[in-house]
Amino acid sequence: MKIKLFFLGVSLLLCSVGYSQKNLNNYKYVVVQNKYDFLKEADQYQLNSLTKFLFEKYGFEAVLEGENYPEEMAFNRCLALSSDVLKDSGMFKTKLSVQLKDCNGAVVFTSQIGESREKEYKLAYHEALRDAFKSIAILNHKYEPKKVVSAPTPKVKKEEIATANNEKEVARLKQELEVLKKEKEASAKAEKPIESQPKKVAPVAKSLPAKAQILYAQETPTGFQLVDSTPKVVFKIKKTGRKDLFLVEGEDSVIYKQDNKWIYEYNTDAGVQQKELNIKF
Repeated sequence: MKIKLFFLGVSLLLCSVGYSQKNLNNYKYVVVQNKYDFLKEADQYQLNSLTKFLFEKYGFEAVLEGENYPEEMAFNRCLALSSDVLKDSGMFKTKLSVQLKDCNGAVVFTSQIGESREKEYKLAYHEALRDAFKSIAILNHKYEPKKVVSAPTPKVKKEEIATANNEKEVARLKQELEVLKKEKEASAKAEKPIESQPKKVAPVAKSLPAKAQILYAQETPTGFQLVDSTPKVVFKIKKTGRKDLFLVEGEDSVIYKQDNKWIYEYNTDAGVQQKELNIKF
């Protein structure tokens, strides 16, 4: 009976390790805290530095909290896990475990409890932490990007219908924007005093990103915000009834997709202008 229970325990452990390995391989980075709750100072006993070292030793790219994050991680925080070291109570032993959470705050992994009987704090914490990392070492972590399942290619007729509907929606919005522009101009003229000779005002050049500059789309409750590599918010756009058509907040303009290109269309004193954008969703 004891032998059966032993083999059952081993089987469950191997299954757990296999699942954790597959799950954690989708994460490339680990963010290590500067200070743990059970210590008084940042990196006290060099425990945080040791944590970073051990994560890097076992296949992760580790960064300390507050450091300059890699560009891909800055735009996609879900590539990274947040780590924490927890201390368990013990009369004669120092007990530590390592916990990993995803970008939504959900716990995705908790290590075994590492133990030490050392009396000197630094030696005890280091030994217990290394012992806890044994369960991370056996994962043989290797980053594997999540596979994106491509949607099946729709039939040509459906594509033609969708394109026609999209063009109609764009045309309708253009008409509404033109009407809105004329109403604003009429309202402005009514408020201005009559001048003997109207002054000619040159259209103000709009500061737009170069076509080659990539704008990254970050989802918001109403749509997206498009940021450059600074990162600086260049546009805030709202969703419409069409997935490839957006209204630009604070402007009489739209951004839509045409012939697999993103077009920014806006009104100026010289008329309707267009600019091609390089957007990554």
